[in-house]
Amino acid sequence: MTEQLQIYKCNICGNIIEVINPGEGELVCCSVPMELLEEQTNDENNVHEKHVPIVTVEGENKTIRVGAITHPMEENHYIVFIEAISPDKKYLKRKFLHPKEEPEMKLRNNCNYDSFTARELCNIHGLWKSKYN
Repeated sequence: MTEQLQIYKCNICGNIIEVINPGEGELVCCSVPMELLEEQTNDENNVHEKHVPIVTVEGENKTIRVGAITHPMEENHYIVFIEAISPDKKYLKRKFLHPKEEPEMKLRNNCNYDSFTARELCNIHGLWKSKYN
């Protein structure tokens, strides 16, 4: 059974999908099962220094940056998106990025996120998350 907002990747063609409506069955692409991208928070190779989303607050504005050490944004290694998800999964803000862009997303004071999960997808190292609040 799939769960809402899970992200799957085809390891053959590179397609990435997100579950909107959970259901039974297996997600398949290129005639093979897709890989569920697990939300990582740490690993033994210390790549989390460049991948775990970090939330900073200035007044009522919040900024999600990728990594304690800024993640590279090169043609072959970059952050695909950054997002904030409310605890009840009813609200989501996502920013898609391209190489050479700054790996950050601002949440303005009109976004009433008191707590949320920050996630980001690296095109090489997968899905990463952190909790705010």
